[in-house]
Amino acid sequence: MPEQSFRELAAYVLTRPPRLGRTRLIAVDGPSGAGKTRFAGQLATALACPVVHTDDLLDGWDDQFTFWTRLEQEVLAPLRAGEAATYRPYNWVKGDFSGTPVTVNAAEAVLLEGVSAARRDIRPELTLAVFVDAPARLRWDRAIVRDGDDSLAYRKYLGRWRAAEDRHFAVDETAAHADLIVDGATQAAEGTFSKGWAR
Repeated sequence: MPEQSFRELAAYVLTRPPRLGRTRLIAVDGPSGAGKTRFAGQLATALACPVVHTDDLLDGWDDQFTFWTRLEQEVLAPLRAGEAATYRPYNWVKGDFSGTPVTVNAAEAVLLEGVSAARRDIRPELTLAVFVDAPARLRWDRAIVRDGDDSLAYRKYLGRWRAAEDRHFAVDETAAHADLIVDGATQAAEGTFSKGWAR
């Protein structure tokens, strides 16, 4: 599969016009365990820009897609107005928004990472929409290892989460509208990523 460097992608992003006020908003979307966080982290390093993780704005498992109003009010609206955004991340242990406040400046570029980050509602304001994917079994195994929980209760939550995201991606046609499809299964060379994994 063709590989591209994060440095090249960052340079390309900066040639594109900002659409969220003066900010170039890059969405890194895809199913759980696909490799979105890793990809977003490396692109953010290349761009020297902040990353907003949608998981930090979810009010628990049942807020998988309904968190968007919170994201809009606390993050997107201020950035659109050229102002710094501040939000409290969700504490998944305590089950409340008691995390240390995070401030995101209205930078030249900002990454939004997480399931539904490139949803239809925000597409007109995205400078770049990325969809990261990988085979279902690999994604399942990664999620179990990442969260360190192989309990029956967690597996039920994860199964419900994955079924819901599959329905969302089908209705939203997220991958079909992405500017870039990334193969999250392939271990590319340092500083690069693999393009073109097909679902």
